[in-house]
This record gives sequence, C-alpha cells and structure tokens, in this order.
Amino acid sequence: MSAIRYVHLTSGEPLPPLSLPPFKAIIVAEDTADDGWRKDVSEWLIRSNCLYLCTWGDACEAWHDNMDDANIGEFEGGTIPDDRFVMTTWHAGEPLSEAFWFAGICAEHPTVELRHTLIVHIAPRERGDALLEQYRSAIVE
Repeated sequence: MSAIRYVHLTSGEPLPPLSLPPFKAIIVAEDTADDGWRKDVSEWLIRSNCLYLCTWGDACEAWHDNMDDANIGEFEGGTIPDDRFVMTTWHAGEPLSEAFWFAGICAEHPTVELRHTLIVHIAPRERGDALLEQYRSAIVE
C-alpha cells in the first residue's frame, strides 16, 4: 500500500509548502473555487510532483481541465516528457467511495511508479481522519 497524506484547503487560501516524491492526488472539492485559485492549486500540485490527479465533487471537470492546462503550460505548449505527463480523471456523479477506489486501485502512471497518495480536501471544515478512513476502506473492498 502506498503512503497516504491529507491536506485541507479552504477555497482561496494561500497554498502550503508541499514536498513529495512523485504522487497521485485526489481532489475532494466540497466547496466552490474560482478559476484563478483552481489554476494556482493545479500549478502547485505539478510543482510538488503530482503525476496523476483524480477529481471529485464541485466543478470536478473544471479541476481536471485546470490540471491539464497547467501541465501543458509547464512545458510552454511543447512536448511533455513521458515521466512528467500528468494523467487526469474526473468522477462526476459517482459516490466518493468509487472515486477513492479508482484512485487507489486503478490510477497508475504509464512510466512512473506512484507510491504516495495525497487527498486534497477543499472544504470549509477539515475532515482528515474520516476521509483517510474512507479512502482506506474503499481500496480494500
């Protein structure tokens, strides 16, 4: 099993320092965010070595698109090396448990092994223990 971390963000707040080896992330968006802040979060994730992003919740397709745009922007529209290409999926209309299952079981990068997972929870209130437990339960069923 991979190492799992949780970070809680309130929409619009400054982003904390984050240093991880290559990882996959799951955005759990339980609050709205404007396009500019979604862009900032996407660029922050890329700078922090995120190579696979699953999005769930409010505007999950927009989060997905922002991450794709940030990955393209990182290479100024040029060719993205295979080991820096960010895979993205969105999970609209699915229970969170299914998005967690997909992230934990199916989300694999084609060229880089991802042993770390980050749950990025965007919400007014922190629910780290509950979301970590829900993620762990989803990937063992």
